[in-house]
Amino acid sequence: MVGPFDAVVSCFAIHHLRHERKHALYAEIFAQLSPGGIFANLEHVASPTEALHHRFLAALAVRPEDEDPSNKLLALDTQLSWLREIGFSDVDCHWKWLELALFSGRKPEA
Repeated sequence: MVGPFDAVVSCFAIHHLRHERKHALYAEIFAQLSPGGIFANLEHVASPTEALHHRFLAALAVRPEDEDPSNKLLALDTQLSWLREIGFSDVDCHWKWLELALFSGRKPEA
């Protein structure tokens, strides 16, 4: 990745990474953004409870035994906290339905 970029957008990809790599990638994205640049991520996140996870699977007509083993889901709150910790501002979740969430953060102006 060679920046700086005004925006970095990801969609249903980062949840396949190990949690440590997710955190490192968010920091790499922050470093590559222009001041005022935005990172937006439409992502598959962990449900806060097992019951809600099963509700999500049922909504998609997926049996628990047929779940994608490459999913490495992490709580939305953890990921939002990481973005703030890294230095992103205006961090927020703009839309969420069960385990699907659109969240973003902006690199502060210089």
